[in-house]
Amino acid sequence: MANLSVIVPAYNEAEGIPAVLEELEAVLTEAPEVDAFEIIVVDDGSTDGTAAVAEAAALGRPSVRVLFRERNRGYGAAIKLGIRQAAHDLLAIVDGDGSYPVEKLPEMVRASEGAEMVVGARAPGVAQPIARRFAKWVLTCLASYLAEEKIPDLNSGMRLFRREAVERYLHLLSQRFSFTTTLTLSMLCDDVPVRYVPIELRPRTGSSKIRPVRDTLGFLLLIATTVTYFRPLKVLVPLASVLFLAGVVKGFTNLVWYDARVGPNLKTSDLLLLVAGVQVFALALIADLISKRR
Repeated sequence: MANLSVIVPAYNEAEGIPAVLEELEAVLTEAPEVDAFEIIVVDDGSTDGTAAVAEAAALGRPSVRVLFRERNRGYGAAIKLGIRQAAHDLLAIVDGDGSYPVEKLPEMVRASEGAEMVVGARAPGVAQPIARRFAKWVLTCLASYLAEEKIPDLNSGMRLFRREAVERYLHLLSQRFSFTTTLTLSMLCDDVPVRYVPIELRPRTGSSKIRPVRDTLGFLLLIATTVTYFRPLKVLVPLASVLFLAGVVKGFTNLVWYDARVGPNLKTSDLLLLVAGVQVFALALIADLISKRR
């Protein structure tokens, strides 16, 4: 049996947090896989009274603790605070909006045997607008290519992991929504055992805090930078190849189809592309050497 700390990051979730806490306590109390547990609500500077509602819901429930932040620092920052305050070494995170099926936690605990992280993998496209589904598909395909592994769910907000495993990456993990994306990629790129348990999302209570355009662009940048940290050749070698081949094609064109008045010649832009390709390739080799020595 396991000792489990469940972290519930919450920002303006006053409407949904009582039901989440009630369901979590009921599920974990009845779960034979869990010996002892605690539930840590981290109020991330909410303005709708989430903290007060959570404290009221915690009355009579000694397993529930409520932590506060005076100002909003972000989803990832709230989880990091919960990790630092957790009493147990097996940790889980569940959003405070009621959208995740917490009854799957016992199954995820069972799946954690021999794994460093278990992710609640959401069914594709469930309860998401078409534009957001497409953005998520693009992000997942890119991340799967870079991590060299199919990723069923890149940024699920319901997952279970071991403290020792996540603490290795805390310095890389974002303060905001990309926390889960970075954690997934970091573990996969380091060949850390990760398992997936299929889950079905439920309609959330309240409104989403994600900003689709800004957060999608942020995720793209994050994927590139994270995998560059772990597997730089996957990012930099294709870029070097494109630059070098562009220089070759452009230079060849200028040498074959040239202006008769000046004759065949390489232009400065041709040489710049060729040199840039060589430099990026050299940078890729140095970055790969550094990543292997960390």
